Amino acid sequence: MPSLEILIFTPLIILLAYLIFGMSGFGSTLIAVPLLTHVLPLKFVIPMVIILDCISSVTMGVKLREQVWKAEFIPMLPFLLLGLVAGAFVLMKLPPQWLILTLGCFVLIFAVNFLVNRKPLFRMPRWTVAPIGLLAGTTSSAFGVGGPIYVFYFTARGATAEQIRATVPAVFSFTSIARIIIFATIGLFNPQVLMATAVLLIPMALGLWCGHRLHGTLTREQALRVVGVLLLLSGVSLIARALA
Repeated sequence: MPSLEILIFTPLIILLAYLIFGMSGFGSTLIAVPLLTHVLPLKFVIPMVIILDCISSVTMGVKLREQVWKAEFIPMLPFLLLGLVAGAFVLMKLPPQWLILTLGCFVLIFAVNFLVNRKPLFRMPRWTVAPIGLLAGTTSSAFGVGGPIYVFYFTARGATAEQIRATVPAVFSFTSIARIIIFATIGLFNPQVLMATAVLLIPMALGLWCGHRLHGTLTREQALRVVGVLLLLSGVSLIARALA
């Protein structure tokens, strides 16, 4: 039987994460994974969130499919796949405390970036799709964190806010399905993960519904600052936990 702490905080974290995802098109795993890691093991959290992300991303991607920026999305796919395989290897081999410390550092970097609302200082050339795809795929598998990298890249390529809101879920759909196949192959799914995922579909669906309804009530800058504050607190606490 899960502890009371898990029963209370896990659905609330999922609700918050997918509320933000429904509003902005990204941020679900960036919020869910570091917060859930405080109450559940990271190697349990990532497979669980991947299934939730797959369902939510496909739902949102189908809804916004006409606005997906295919010219930038399609060339990234082979590099993402290579990165996803590399990230799964890192997740299996790296000790838990180092995984948590690295995740905390990643989250802290993204938090500072969101809080200062830093935009790319230059337009990234097309060839950068290779290193960006490899990096994003690796961090997605190993730490469940990839959204901010996609947002940064598409912004630096000149994407509009609506293109980002549509294209990032399309990327998540691809990476989530690929990670489910990879993680199933290496044995990261178990009955407990699947049962927890099934229960959390309800707060996920509620968060998405509320996020769609609230889309447009906050500017992109305000949404980034809200995410930034949550990530700052989460990143600092993860680093402190790992060092302790």
